[in-house]
Amino acid sequence: MPWSNQNGGGGGPWGGGGGNNQGPWGQGPNRPRGGGGSGSGGPPDLEDIIRRSQDRLRGVMPGGFNGGAFVIVLVVILAFLAFQSIYTVQPDERGVELRFGRPKEEISMPGLHFHFWPFETVEIVKVTEQQQNIGAARGSSSNAGWMLTGDQNIVNVQFSVLFTVTDPKAYLFNLESPASTLQQVSESAMREVVGRRPAQDIFRDNREGISTEVRSIIQGTMDTYGSGISINAVPIEDAAPPREVADAFEEVQRAEQDEDRFVEEANQYANQKLGQARGQAAQIREEASAYKDRVVNEAQGEAQRFVSIYNEYANAPEVTRRRIFLETMEAVLKNSNKIILDDKQGVVPYLPLNEINRQQTIQQGGAAR
Repeated sequence: MPWSNQNGGGGGPWGGGGGNNQGPWGQGPNRPRGGGGSGSGGPPDLEDIIRRSQDRLRGVMPGGFNGGAFVIVLVVILAFLAFQSIYTVQPDERGVELRFGRPKEEISMPGLHFHFWPFETVEIVKVTEQQQNIGAARGSSSNAGWMLTGDQNIVNVQFSVLFTVTDPKAYLFNLESPASTLQQVSESAMREVVGRRPAQDIFRDNREGISTEVRSIIQGTMDTYGSGISINAVPIEDAAPPREVADAFEEVQRAEQDEDRFVEEANQYANQKLGQARGQAAQIREEASAYKDRVVNEAQGEAQRFVSIYNEYANAPEVTRRRIFLETMEAVLKNSNKIILDDKQGVVPYLPLNEINRQQTIQQGGAAR
């Protein structure tokens, strides 16, 4: 070459000489870094590391590096398919697997399951109790819950439907929109029942009966559709008149409450007086019965006494006659003043010791009290 003989010794184009192996700026060529056989101890060369890594990757992957890229893509695809094919069913859920859009017979219970995605898919259904609110809240401008009662009044009924899914397959595939169908059926059933009853029933008199009847109608209709839904309860949360006539309705309600209160107070007063009258009547009857028994017993006692005296008189007439005379005189003269007359001495003073003792006893008893 033209520069091979310059400076002698086959130096490079910049005058490098053979033995010294100088570079174009007067220094030797750079050696490979990283201690590749030189033991220099300098920093590793990045290109050398990349080159050795590629060599090792070619040795590991079949078909070289290009074949290894295909294996990586294949592994990624398989991992994605496995991720899509594994699903979990929670304790409050049930799963229905579909093969090419057609549901299988078995129902997936809670736990970890596998299906061949994308040929098979799964639909998850919540089977615990759910609540669907129907009607507008009081004070709302919406007329969703307005209904006409049997006595031609308008009421705003707000209620809920508590239901559970008993057949997930029927719930998913027998109805296009189960939630919307349930709402429409519930509103229709409530309007039907409210339309047959007066407004007072839905306000406060018979809400429980209305709720039970509405639940029965909803359940029968949803069973006819094969919805797989079981209606647990239909609680009526609120029933109010329209805002335009709310004040008048409230006034009527207060008047009816006052009427009920007055009737209740009157019933309490009547029951109190009736109880007192019955008590007094019972007391009078008891006193009359006691008086009757006492008089009858006294009469019977007197009759028996007379009979016994007569029997004694029949046995000893003279003695009985004299005893009766003495007892009679004793009773007559018992409380009279007594004067003793003697033929020789005339009037004899009489000292009534028995009466004096009796009076002293009475006086002592009074002082003790």
